[in-house]
Amino acid sequence: MTPYQYSFFGDHRALEALTQAGDRLVELDRYIDWAPLVAEADGIWRAGAQKKAACGARPWNSELMLRILLLKRLYNLSDEQMEYQLRDRLSFLRFVGLGLGECVPDSRTIWLYGEALAKADGARRLFECFQQQLHAKGLLLKEGAIVDATFVEVPKQRNSREENALIKSGTVPPAWENQPRKLAQKDTDARWAKKGEATYYGYKNHVKVGRKTKLIRAYVSTAASVHDSVAMAVLATAQDATMHADAAYAGAPIATDLRAKGVRNCIHQKGHADAPLTDQQKAANRRKSKVRARVEHAFAFMENSLGGIYQRCIGALRNNHQIGLTNLCYNLCRAVQIFSGRAAMA
Repeated sequence: MTPYQYSFFGDHRALEALTQAGDRLVELDRYIDWAPLVAEADGIWRAGAQKKAACGARPWNSELMLRILLLKRLYNLSDEQMEYQLRDRLSFLRFVGLGLGECVPDSRTIWLYGEALAKADGARRLFECFQQQLHAKGLLLKEGAIVDATFVEVPKQRNSREENALIKSGTVPPAWENQPRKLAQKDTDARWAKKGEATYYGYKNHVKVGRKTKLIRAYVSTAASVHDSVAMAVLATAQDATMHADAAYAGAPIATDLRAKGVRNCIHQKGHADAPLTDQQKAANRRKSKVRARVEHAFAFMENSLGGIYQRCIGALRNNHQIGLTNLCYNLCRAVQIFSGRAAMA
């Protein structure tokens, strides 16, 4: 078989076909203002570079690296997979601004830039930066909010009972301290949790979603063992007109906190063995569910359209960073849906 001969017109036609098929990366470029996000990431990377010697290879372009890291999260790829896909996919090359055959960052470089962002709480800073863009476009008005949490699973640890007991107490097993390579692969921050008959190991992503826009307005990341209701005090603010949540958030402490903030309490009522819900309370919960269910759309998008919620990272710092990037990427895609919907109606 004769090898395929690449040509400018052939590549152009291939990219046009991708655009016509609905390349979401083209839509992101069409509706998202990248300049503030690039400036935020560039400031983080420049601050870290000042601590290093001036000699050596020149740093990669900040916009290129930010787009690569967002691509990595948009498709839930490892560093090695990201490097390969950059060399293989025309749509990825177009999104990051590289041409076919141009040099691309290797997996080690991608890891280093991501690590620098994680250590500077970069995901949260980028998330807040994009919030300002959404606010300027009129998408963060005072509206009802919905709070919920989802498990973020990570590679399971195979430890002895004694080791797990030490980890839960906040102590690193003494045998690991003399084995730095082993310790680097041990996640001492992740925790086990059980929901129904299922067990999970890792972290939790607690989010507050706008009732109408379904945009994530704020988030908190914790270990999986932390109860859902713990994050409510942080997520609920006086800017929320109403607050919807499932029965896991029911109780006097949260109700008191919402009342003090002037937020209307629309949380599901919870029954007990000695005080089951009345028919009227059950009907009220069903009405509330029509609103509360909208938060599940965000988690479904993360699972189905962002390559899954599962993370490969070890440790709270990196996993909290990836959770933040997941929320940012969801908001980027959700904002595009809203903007494109408005454009279609215009």
